[in-house]
Amino acid sequence: MFPSTSLASVFLVLFLCLNGVSSSSTPTKIGKGYRLISIEETPDGGFLGHLQVKQKNNIYGPDIPLLQLFVKHETQDRLRVHITDAEKKRWEVPYNLLPREQPPALNQAIGRSRKNLITVQEFSGSEFIFSYKADPFSFAVKRKSNGQILFNSSSDESDPFGEMVFKDQYLEISTKLPEDASLYGLGENTQPHGIKLYPGDPYTLYTTDISAINLNADLYGSHPVYMDLRNVNGQPSAHSVLLLNSNGMDVFYRGTSLTYKIIGGVFDFYFFAGPSPLAVVDQYTTLIGRPAPMPYWALGFHQCRWGYHNLSVVEDVVENYKKAQIPLDVIWNDDDHMDGHKDFTLNPINYPRPKLLAFLEKIHSIGMKYIVIIDPGIGVNSTYGVYQRAIANDVFIKYHGKPFLAQVWPGAVNFPDFLNPITVQWWGDEIRRFHELVPVDGLWIDMNEASNFCSGLCTIPEGRICPNGTGPGWVCCLDCKNITKTRWDDPPYKINASGIQAPIGYKTIATSAVHYNGVLEYDAHSLYGFSQAIATHKALQELEGKRPFILTRSTYVGSGKYAAHWTGDNQGTWENLRYSISTMLNFGIFGVPMVGADICGFYPQPTEELCNRWIEVGAFYPFSRDHANYYSPRQELYQWESVAESARNALGMRYKLLPYLYTLNYEAHMSGAPIARPLFFSFPSYTECYGLSTQFLLGSGLMVSPVLEQGKSQVKALFPPGSWYSVFDMTQTITSKDGQYVTLDAPLHVVNVHLYQNSILPMQQGGLISKQARMTPFSLVVTFPAGASYAAAANGSLYLDNDELPEMKLGNGYSTYVHLYATTNQGTVKVWSKVEEGKFALQKGWIIEKVTVLGLDGSGQPSALEVNGNPVVGASKVGLSSMEQKYHEDVQVGDIKKSVAVEVSGLDIPVGKDFSMSWKMGTSR
Repeated sequence: MFPSTSLASVFLVLFLCLNGVSSSSTPTKIGKGYRLISIEETPDGGFLGHLQVKQKNNIYGPDIPLLQLFVKHETQDRLRVHITDAEKKRWEVPYNLLPREQPPALNQAIGRSRKNLITVQEFSGSEFIFSYKADPFSFAVKRKSNGQILFNSSSDESDPFGEMVFKDQYLEISTKLPEDASLYGLGENTQPHGIKLYPGDPYTLYTTDISAINLNADLYGSHPVYMDLRNVNGQPSAHSVLLLNSNGMDVFYRGTSLTYKIIGGVFDFYFFAGPSPLAVVDQYTTLIGRPAPMPYWALGFHQCRWGYHNLSVVEDVVENYKKAQIPLDVIWNDDDHMDGHKDFTLNPINYPRPKLLAFLEKIHSIGMKYIVIIDPGIGVNSTYGVYQRAIANDVFIKYHGKPFLAQVWPGAVNFPDFLNPITVQWWGDEIRRFHELVPVDGLWIDMNEASNFCSGLCTIPEGRICPNGTGPGWVCCLDCKNITKTRWDDPPYKINASGIQAPIGYKTIATSAVHYNGVLEYDAHSLYGFSQAIATHKALQELEGKRPFILTRSTYVGSGKYAAHWTGDNQGTWENLRYSISTMLNFGIFGVPMVGADICGFYPQPTEELCNRWIEVGAFYPFSRDHANYYSPRQELYQWESVAESARNALGMRYKLLPYLYTLNYEAHMSGAPIARPLFFSFPSYTECYGLSTQFLLGSGLMVSPVLEQGKSQVKALFPPGSWYSVFDMTQTITSKDGQYVTLDAPLHVVNVHLYQNSILPMQQGGLISKQARMTPFSLVVTFPAGASYAAAANGSLYLDNDELPEMKLGNGYSTYVHLYATTNQGTVKVWSKVEEGKFALQKGWIIEKVTVLGLDGSGQPSALEVNGNPVVGASKVGLSSMEQKYHEDVQVGDIKKSVAVEVSGLDIPVGKDFSMSWKMGTSR
């Protein structure tokens, strides 16, 4: 939470002016690169080479004279290219934080093999071919199946970039790209041009607490990975490139090339072969860690606000949601519950423990949950037990041997060093102590970039109180002086930090501060939130053996294995509503699928119309939460009757879709598949959707097409080729042969959500709390191409488990997986299931009550219904009915036949047992 970005910007500009910081032009080409002087095969099937600098220069410091190159096809679809100093160990992302194979040790014998170094050499794997040129050294990665060059670091005279550069504090490497490649990723940032990377836009990666309203600037997370989608002669293929490096970097994308400029670390490239977007994310999360399983309730709706001054306000919020009949699963506290903004404390006046415990007992009894915030900064206070134990355990980041002093909400703070195993133990103990005080259901870790209201070397002022309780709490009141005397605080190359080349220590931990084992903050900065998430996850899992829920602001490669993410401090504007979709979709590509933006905007104040439209989008974010700023007017969904109506409609549908969303959560955990996806994930051949940033899919075939502009009662939505069915009115069909834009009606309380053909969607009846909704009967919605008179098939799945168990998997006796199938062929319709591990679902008593099949040939009526091989006779309570479906007026239906929806109701089929049903679509008379 940071309520005044504009004020912060004023202070930042003043700071830069006072310190003479200005942007400087960078030489286009630096040096002559390296030459390969030896190469040999390693026992594990890799290749080890050595590179020697060709011509030394001192731009951004001296060159590292000798480099070690290691190349290995680590799996069938993953290639690694690792380049580091051959003589001295360099900083890398710690292998205990992100487990992976270690490259060979340094100081291997050099020069044993010098064969054929001048000609191009190739090392072929299953999917990739790695090739190199020896002098100057460059490498290329080709797709084996079609010879397409995916990465090429060579530099020609006409190129706007030079050869590879490797200095202690400046690394540079580039790749050529085809002009028609579509790139995605390289975050976290707010991208005004939509999800596709835009040539000329800056992409700086360095975790920073500046508001998400800042466009094209380095925000809270660092994800140096991009996906590249190409379509050559109608054949789509995707691959991904990760540069595993935690140092600050600028990435320059020019449309025909991409250049990395990094202020430390190593080149550690991973290439993922795809060739589908889903396969890319599967391969990526195989390396970085599968997304965390979420408890079922986490997929419900969440309400938060900074400024719930006392417990009675929180109780009123819960009661008002109930009165308004708007679903709510989780109520949150920002730091209002704390005593003086201090972590792991309760305000004894405004949140007295006995009353809070009584409130929690009440909401827990109906299945609701409670989450509170924790910031990493620990208040410097000799009477504060958390601080006392921290000092006793020596857990803080140091500057010249003393805990580094900063300022956050409590005033003066020190920052725990989560790279230190003692800190991880201490942190777990503090969470345990707090949980005994307040049985919270999850934790929200904020301000972990890390955010600091001051800059430089600070001391606590004598003779005055800091902060003094008047004015904004985010103005620095410590006595501070700038730290610029080291090359870590003032590196030779200035990344475009905060979008204005701010000093990299500005409003964060000084980059010359020291972590455990002598690690510099300069190197580890962007890992701070990631390391805190790992420690928090470990602590929560050890508490009660339950599945943890953690929401984190700062993220890095691999954060999705431990935490969900929200997109930070956004603004209640139409532009920010639109931006939220691109950011959400990017995080699915980053392996953090549980993501959403603050619904209605964090500040300053949304209009009633905007809040209507935002809940219609936010109801379909994977993580769905309304959150507002201390200084903003109240914006809970019941504050306006019109917004309450939109919320009942949109969240009502979300709660019916919870079994589908939970199954997507399982798929994400098993294969990395994003919950919310760009349309190109399901339609990679349809180039029209490559840049689409105003619609999105949930799973493979549920498309959300929201209104994102003021004053509109229609929305122009892109429909890829095939048949689509409205989930709010299943008689409505949109079918196009080649795909097209369609203008849809969307009055204020309507959001358009469509299900694609060949799908089976499991739904329930909804409710106001997920625990209640989860026990209602199931229905299945089956979709075929509209008017299907030929053979067609559909499929889907359903995952069910005890969502408190830490692991989300089959085989433990507490989970069930249902494969769902349907076919229509020559007038016969069949729907059936194959159940794995049915015992859990049978114990829960879940049943399927209704099956609706859309898109059937409308030339006949349904008859001869059989369920599990038994004819359904007239006396049965099972009903069989049909209804003609309507085609949208904008769509040229052509020769598509009449289409009908058939509904089988009154069923009582156990979810946990295989079932089958069939009927005939006879000739109408």
